[in-house]
Amino acid sequence: MHAYIRLPGGVSVPSPPPSPRHSPRLRYGRTKSGRMQGVGPVLQPRTFMQRFACLLLSVLLRRHGVFLLAPLIYISGMLLYMGTISLDVPGVGKIHPQGSVYRSPELFKHLWPAMQNANSSYVVEAAWHHPKEGEYWKPCITQTRVLKGLQESNGFMIVEANGGLNQQRSSICNAVAVAGLLNATLVIPKFHLNSVWQDPSSFGDIYDEDYFISTLMDDVRVVKQLPDYLMESISNNISNVFNFRVKAWSPASFYLQTVLPKLLETGVIRISPFANRLSFDKIPPRIQQLRCLTNFEALRFAHPISDVGKVLVGRMVEHSASSDGKYLAVHLRFEEDMVAFSCCIYDGGEEEKHEMDAARERGWRGKFNRAGRVINPGAIRMDGKCPLTPLEVGMMLRGMGFQNTTPIFLAAGKIYK
Repeated sequence: MHAYIRLPGGVSVPSPPPSPRHSPRLRYGRTKSGRMQGVGPVLQPRTFMQRFACLLLSVLLRRHGVFLLAPLIYISGMLLYMGTISLDVPGVGKIHPQGSVYRSPELFKHLWPAMQNANSSYVVEAAWHHPKEGEYWKPCITQTRVLKGLQESNGFMIVEANGGLNQQRSSICNAVAVAGLLNATLVIPKFHLNSVWQDPSSFGDIYDEDYFISTLMDDVRVVKQLPDYLMESISNNISNVFNFRVKAWSPASFYLQTVLPKLLETGVIRISPFANRLSFDKIPPRIQQLRCLTNFEALRFAHPISDVGKVLVGRMVEHSASSDGKYLAVHLRFEEDMVAFSCCIYDGGEEEKHEMDAARERGWRGKFNRAGRVINPGAIRMDGKCPLTPLEVGMMLRGMGFQNTTPIFLAAGKIYK
């Protein structure tokens, strides 16, 4: 039965039905009198985390767009959790490619017992064994030299050779070849003062200038200095001559397309520095012949140097009587500047690194620290471009069969360490 409520005017309406037990209107708790209201179990008070979770869930249920934040909440929780876990992993040694690290001392210790017990039958005299007919090298000059007479010169070419004695000699050969290619008159090359050797020698101090000029007279014009009228036009200052900064190993086409037009325009050009500035590839045979002619005939040491050389050779032969006057002359090329320029790493640790960095800065002033330049010592060693240490040279000679009694004379500057 339903209870009725009487309204004014005599109208009766039924009262609303009682609320179900699960309705929010039916609350459990104590009344002011202390007695329980409603029927059901007594609920325990919620913790702070439970209330926070309920609040967060209610917000998400009411605003479905907030679900987009769920991945961020999840990731944040994971990061907080992972921050409490140690991720330390035992160190793993770096694996170097084979041949990229200097290990010759260890290799020597491993091979030395076998080297001591080896009974090689190789003797030093075999190195001077005369080849059979037709198997020896033949000079290229007498077979290919056919040029006679010169055309009118296109102008004068000045070069400044840099580097050590070997690089200077190579630069001279290349200068003669380029002069022949451009039909230019070559001025006797100038030498840069080497920052390592500090040698102020000029061309005439080392080589016979007159012999050089006369040997090349049928192939390339060579003069000792510019004529007076050209010196006046440049105010007697060679630095006023237009200078080409040529890249290393430039092809013949570069000189014909870029340098020759300027030579024809001004009558004189300068190339500085001039070490390794001519490629060996795609060079006309006539130009290669000029290189050969210069290196093996035109470049003859000046008399003072030649006389000292004869004395040294005589002494080496005299001190090699045990091998019938035969000996080995080895250029170690393990001076400090050579090691520094190679950028190779040996076994000197941090001390070696500091010394090599300082040597590179002294000799080349920032060349190795330029932006974008990448130096990979391991790759350099794998390419076989690292100077051999005295130990490695000794192992190589021993491997070739030379005994401890072989006379060896060293040609080198002060050996690094």
